Amino acid sequence: MILIGQFDSPFVRRVGITMRLYGIAFEHRPWSVFRDAGQIAAYNPLRRVPTLVLDDGEVLVDSVTILDHLDEAVGPARAMIAAGGPARRQALRVAALATGLSDKSVSLVYERVLHQPVSQRWVDRCVEQITAVMDALDADRAGRGTPFWFGAAIGHADIAVACAIRFVIEAHGPLFAMARWPALASHAERCEALEPFRTVVQPFLLP
Repeated sequence: MILIGQFDSPFVRRVGITMRLYGIAFEHRPWSVFRDAGQIAAYNPLRRVPTLVLDDGEVLVDSVTILDHLDEAVGPARAMIAAGGPARRQALRVAALATGLSDKSVSLVYERVLHQPVSQRWVDRCVEQITAVMDALDADRAGRGTPFWFGAAIGHADIAVACAIRFVIEAHGPLFAMARWPALASHAERCEALEPFRTVVQPFLLP
């Protein structure tokens, strides 16, 4: 398999970490959606990452679709999310908040880097959304006494949150002091100590 995209993207990194945890081998092509858009377009007309090229040549786009395929490939006994019911919905909710957090964080980067003049109204809205999601996630995590979000084993929600938090810290630094969210900070630290997180990583680079 070929995973396309840079690991400073929380979406690409989430897929790469999942593949490492599942023991699925892949070739990594760290292409930028700006500098390497033409190369990405050969596989994905949206020119977005992550893009996953399967061994038979089929191309999957969007991290949610890719993770669904990976879960199917390893089977329900190994999948890092419940197969159904309330447990699955709860995990999907946390993961959705985390991916939304990543999305708003990326939007904030693009606004500041690509738009002149910057729309302060849009910046304020992104900051408000990021702060509100981190407040909600921190409160949820603080109420759980388990090593990971939903028990003793790591799951998709854990990975999504940790990848989002690292991106927020690296991309926006002083805007979001983690002292306000100690449960999230501790969660991210626990995840980042694991081998797949230490291996699948790249310092944030401006577009």
